[in-house]
Amino acid sequence: MRLLSVNTALPQEVTWKGQRVRTSICKQPVVGPVPVYADHLAGDGQADLRVHGGRDKAVYAYGQEHYAYWQPQLAIRLEAGAFGENLTTDGLLEQQVRVGDYFQVGSAILMATQPRQPCFKLGLRLQEEAMVGRFLAAGRSGIYFRVHQEGTLQAGDAITFVQASPYAVTIHDMAQLYTSTPPNLATLQALQEVPFLSPSWRERVARLVRTAGKG
Repeated sequence: MRLLSVNTALPQEVTWKGQRVRTSICKQPVVGPVPVYADHLAGDGQADLRVHGGRDKAVYAYGQEHYAYWQPQLAIRLEAGAFGENLTTDGLLEQQVRVGDYFQVGSAILMATQPRQPCFKLGLRLQEEAMVGRFLAAGRSGIYFRVHQEGTLQAGDAITFVQASPYAVTIHDMAQLYTSTPPNLATLQALQEVPFLSPSWRERVARLVRTAGKG
């Protein structure tokens, strides 16, 4: 597994459908070492901290394998950072990564926490109004990470598996809960046992369990 590109952006205003929108999704590749802090990469910021960023979503990774899937379907040329990811990766896939798995990239150690649920700004970035629904349906969510150990990383670094999670739920399994009807009860039950699950995901799981119980 390898880190192909490190991408960052600070909030800026762009025009979308005649409206001014403040966003940090237009990330650009960075050359050289980039410090990784507890809740962000150096030079990176979030426009809306209510739904973006924070320690449970400090770093977002997206695989180059997904670029090959999306490029024929989109009108714009896809470059590293096109999906708003901090890390463009090779070989790090949602189906193989469990919630709670640890990876070392450069001198930083990251723990996988959850899949992405995009907002309308992904459509803005990719110039595709229906992108949110298409992204969720494709099951190619990318992976959010919590920073376990601060450090530095840069393009070209190896991504090394450090420690396996004791919980048998992959990031892909979690992403399926965005769209599956009814939700997978085994996945929900397994997630209820994860002590470090983010508050938003803990609420989601509880809600889905309640809904499933009424079925």
